[in-house]
Amino acid sequence: MLALGGLVLLFAPDELLPRAIPAFPAAASWIGQLIAAGWLGLAALNWTSRSTLLGGIYGRPVVLANAAFYFIGATTLVRVMLSDAHPLLLAWVAVPIALFAGVYAWLLFRGPLDSDVAHTRGATP
Repeated sequence: MLALGGLVLLFAPDELLPRAIPAFPAAASWIGQLIAAGWLGLAALNWTSRSTLLGGIYGRPVVLANAAFYFIGATTLVRVMLSDAHPLLLAWVAVPIALFAGVYAWLLFRGPLDSDVAHTRGATP
C-alpha cells in the first residue's frame, strides 16, 4: 500500500492533493512528491526485509522505522480530526494507520513469537 500510494503521489500529486485537501495550491504539488519519496523508501525497506525475522532485537531498524512512521502518522491524523471538520476519508485512513502503529510498537518492545523463531531456524512449530 505504501508503494501504491507513493507511486500515485509521485506521478499525480497535482490531481490528487487538490481533491483530498480543499484549496490546496497547485504550485505546492512538490509536497506530494516529497511524501511519495518517504513512502517509496519505506516500502522498499519493507520489501527488501520481507524474509527476515522482525521484532525485539531482530530487524530492529525495520521495525523502528515502521513504528515511527505509523505513530507519527496516527498522531497527526488524530490531531487533524479533533481540530477541524474533516472528510470521512480521513477516518478511513487514520484507523489502519493507528492499528499499524500499535502492531509495530508491540513488535518493537515484545519481539517475535516463538513460532516465528522456530520457523526461521527450520524447526516445525
